[in-house]
Amino acid sequence: MNGRMNRKIRGGHGTFMGMDVLILNTVGRRSGQPRETPLAWFADGEDAWLVVASGGGSRHADWYLNLMADPDRASVELPGHAAVRVTPHVLDGADREPAWKRITAAQPRYEKYQSKSDRQYPVVRLTPR
Repeated sequence: MNGRMNRKIRGGHGTFMGMDVLILNTVGRRSGQPRETPLAWFADGEDAWLVVASGGGSRHADWYLNLMADPDRASVELPGHAAVRVTPHVLDGADREPAWKRITAAQPRYEKYQSKSDRQYPVVRLTPR
């Protein structure tokens, strides 16, 4: 499914289940191989994107672990655009709360997923370099 979704995004179609989607490019923390992950994103101002590392609820998503292991090699692709290198920043405390409220207001399903998990989902701000 990732391959098909990535082709759609690269072709200029960037929505899935009512959410805007981008491709996050990372490097596998163990393999060193390029990884491409389609992710829902939420605007954070005019030049940054928020993504949620839900990982199915019980554990961190592989893309998140890869991103944190090698943040300098991260980039994003928006529908129909070339990759842009980004700097990730995990939000916490007072920074996370307003971002989380915007995310859950836009997509209440995240609050539902979060309520079923024992861990707090990381919210990552991706800012162009």
